Amino acid sequence: MSATGQTRALTPPDIAARKGKAPLVCLTAYTTPIAKLVDPHCDVVLVGDSVGMVLHGLPSTLGVTLDMMIMHGKAVRRGLERVLMVVDMPFGSYEASPEQAFRNAARVMAETGSAAVKLEGGEAMAETIRFLVGRGIPVMAHVGLTPQAVNAFGGYRVQGRGEDAKRIRCDALAVAEAGAFSVVLEKVPEPLARRITEELSIPTIGIGASLACDGQILVVDDMLGLFSDFRPKFVKRYADLGQAASAAIAAYAQEVRERRFPAAEHVFGDKPKTVSGGEAA
Repeated sequence: MSATGQTRALTPPDIAARKGKAPLVCLTAYTTPIAKLVDPHCDVVLVGDSVGMVLHGLPSTLGVTLDMMIMHGKAVRRGLERVLMVVDMPFGSYEASPEQAFRNAARVMAETGSAAVKLEGGEAMAETIRFLVGRGIPVMAHVGLTPQAVNAFGGYRVQGRGEDAKRIRCDALAVAEAGAFSVVLEKVPEPLARRITEELSIPTIGIGASLACDGQILVVDDMLGLFSDFRPKFVKRYADLGQAASAAIAAYAQEVRERRFPAAEHVFGDKPKTVSGGEAA
């Protein structure tokens, strides 16, 4: 709470300071209504490029554009008061050079009101992260399974098993050294996630990376049961809203076909009907 009595939004330094303390609660959001639901309960809301698959029906995140991320970022911003908002940098918007990354990240922050951006990649992106952070753009990093590189990985496979653990560890250390305020660890084995979390001075946020991390994130539509096209092992369904919505739509369709909706209480008459308080319905 600020001195004026208004709720103060969390900042990247606030999140960084949570290292080793109470676990960070993070979810994605792509719309204003969902942002309003998430805001009272979470520490971080990520406007993820997963929006391409979840809301736009794309086969992967690779077709997501900067304009799409900005549009959804604006929508989410309208629903938030207290959580830290982070926006994903989509594929092709930051890899060419640090200058390209700065140009696009600055646009994202200016147009959406986000407090930080997230980008995928480890050692290869360390220079870019350092460049952005040095110019006032907080960065959440993302290593392990990086969905934008799914074609290079040959699918959504666990990363960091056996000898490959060294690569993921080096990636995590590199982004932390470059100045990222936190790092997402996706789909890595528990022992590796634990070791990285113990070694890093910044919070680790797990998605399929075990309780060893400093926090957890899920795609909100996955955990609510609204998105069923792709369900990784690490997703826990806390509700089945997709099934509930399907049943509601079926009931509506049946009532329309049977001419039971709209009923009398949903119809306007020729003359206003006075209700309590003297208002006309």
